[in-house]
Amino acid sequence: MSNWKLICKLEDIPQLGSRVVKPGNGGDIAVFRTSDDEVFAIHDKCPHKGGPLSQGIVHGKRVTCPLHGWNIGLEDGQAVAPDVGGCTKFDIKVDNGDVYLAV
Repeated sequence: MSNWKLICKLEDIPQLGSRVVKPGNGGDIAVFRTSDDEVFAIHDKCPHKGGPLSQGIVHGKRVTCPLHGWNIGLEDGQAVAPDVGGCTKFDIKVDNGDVYLAV
């Protein structure tokens, strides 16, 4: 069973943008918001060369890495074919406009 930590308000994450959470260990987490107000959380490190995914372009349920253009699925953290690899996905939920991360 997860413990949920309040990280921000939904409105604090720009649509088609992100916010970075620094949990203190294990690397930064990028929290993304789609145009439909869905929220996803993955490690802020592209599996290709470690680019900052939080600075990428969000489209649909994917983010494009700003360094080399890899597309990463926000739902699972996996690279979109033909690329291979992935980054850790984190459980996240929105409740009453508040965004919570599973810790």
